[in-house]
Amino acid sequence: MKVLPFQIPKPEHDALIYQEDKETVFYDKFHQHEEIQVSYIAEGEGTLVVGDTINYYKKGDVLAIGSNLPHVFKSDTSFKTQSEMLSLFFSIDAFGASFFELEELRELRLFFKKVDYGFKVSPKSKKLKNLFLQLQNSSKLQRFIILLEVLKTLSKSKTQALSSFIYDKKYTDSEGKRMRDVMDYTIQNYHQQISLDDVAQVSAMTKNAFCKYFKKRTNKSYFTFLNELRIENACKLLLSIEGFSISEIAEKSGFNNISNFNRQFKSVKNTIPSEYRKAKAV
Repeated sequence: MKVLPFQIPKPEHDALIYQEDKETVFYDKFHQHEEIQVSYIAEGEGTLVVGDTINYYKKGDVLAIGSNLPHVFKSDTSFKTQSEMLSLFFSIDAFGASFFELEELRELRLFFKKVDYGFKVSPKSKKLKNLFLQLQNSSKLQRFIILLEVLKTLSKSKTQALSSFIYDKKYTDSEGKRMRDVMDYTIQNYHQQISLDDVAQVSAMTKNAFCKYFKKRTNKSYFTFLNELRIENACKLLLSIEGFSISEIAEKSGFNNISNFNRQFKSVKNTIPSEYRKAKAV
């Protein structure tokens, strides 16, 4: 199994792939594939990295990820429920080179404009949930019809982008392995102190070469990305039912002192942790 690019397994003549993932954790390697992915999270939650941006997903979310947009799902294993995701995969020319350019499909064009950066439907849609649940017992023809209805609904839905930058070249296998290793290391160790020496060693590059490599492919520095990952984890902990103190959250998120945590949090979220918790609790 290749990591980057990742090949979606499918029968030779199938243009549309329906896939059910029912695992303790989803496939957790940073990867990209030619097919556009539209998914419904039936169970589970965790971290979702798309391109240059850290997001979180949870039960009920509907997510769309564009062609060759690098991403990784990192399931939160502290939840005892099994992760479950229902997905449709298709390429832009799966049904013919000009199929989606047909005048009859004009109202779907907004979907293809938005999906390049990936997006999440917000607020959650009961209609989309029902459409995805119908897929499980549908024929291939019925799934194709449901796909068009899903795309129509997504085109009209309120959404939020999952990424802000697109690296306009496909990763080679060697590049993909390097970026996968860096992302895996970062997501596994963000709560600890990470030095430039550490991550450069993971990438098998010099420090200077790694900094240029990461910036070119994500449009941000490695430590900006790391800081955003830590802040997103802190946001999740601020809203958790465990009721951790601000200092505990700072430590669990990789910050060595509370003042630095407050400063970095404000730079990303434009508010301090205590105010963020208070506002979200209302």
